[in-house]
Amino acid sequence: MEWGNKTSLTEFILLGIGVQLLLFVLFLLFYLITLAGNSVLLLTVSVERSLQTPMYFFLGNLSFLEICYTTNIFPKMLAGFLTNEKSISFSGCMAQFYFFGSLGGTECLLLSMMSYDRYLAICNPLRYAAVMSKAMCLCLATASWISGFIITLVTVLFMSSLTFCGSSEIDHFFCDFSPLLKLVCSDTYLFEKISFVFSSTLTLVPFLLTLVSYIYILSAILKLPSTASSQKAISTCSSHLIVVTMFYGTLIVMYVVPAADHSLDLNKIFSIFYTMVTPMVNPLIYSLRNREVHEALKKVVGKHFVSFWK
Repeated sequence: MEWGNKTSLTEFILLGIGVQLLLFVLFLLFYLITLAGNSVLLLTVSVERSLQTPMYFFLGNLSFLEICYTTNIFPKMLAGFLTNEKSISFSGCMAQFYFFGSLGGTECLLLSMMSYDRYLAICNPLRYAAVMSKAMCLCLATASWISGFIITLVTVLFMSSLTFCGSSEIDHFFCDFSPLLKLVCSDTYLFEKISFVFSSTLTLVPFLLTLVSYIYILSAILKLPSTASSQKAISTCSSHLIVVTMFYGTLIVMYVVPAADHSLDLNKIFSIFYTMVTPMVNPLIYSLRNREVHEALKKVVGKHFVSFWK
């Protein structure tokens, strides 16, 4: 493969979904709820002393990531609904693709860190405080962010060096891997193999670590002597397990199931699910199913509400 941007295209056209005004109102509502929910949860985890633990430290990272994740895609799409301006520059498209892949990979790694945290808390409670120190949590979170952004950078550099020609229309509402690849007129065999290796590193490896962690967690819960103890252990993991299932479930349908098995319109629906719906409901899952977060949220929101009206 020869390096250098040999594309003859300077911009792409995002075809989107259609039904502009209705979708603008709906997606704007989703976006605002996502921003509000994750911002409040991030604020609560940051200021509430009762939540200064490793699990909630990773949860704060996840909330911040979800804000960035949706902001990378939806402001551009919402502006297109209003102005009917659907073009995006080549560099802008590559940047959007880069941040989308980087943040998605980082989320996979953060979710695996959270599952490892639950594994230690339930399976090795005596070693938990020593292993999951503040320094260790900071290292794990930093490694997740750096790994996600560096590994995705390789894929984007390869993508930007390919030759794009012919149609400039991307049949999607953002710059994703498969729709972009359809516009390439040069040989993509090596690029696809390299992308598969790097994407597997960011998705499959964290997924297997998460799966192994929960196998050990389930085994430990089944060995607990009392029903009360097992219920408490399950309650501390249930929220995270729901989020993991939703996130990886949609990723598997989108990127593992053969493309011929679902239409382009169905691809867009699944994309909306993991780029908007999942980030929107994550704060609700953690706050409604977790008593500690629920109580802290009421305390923090109540305090700021009273201060606002004084």
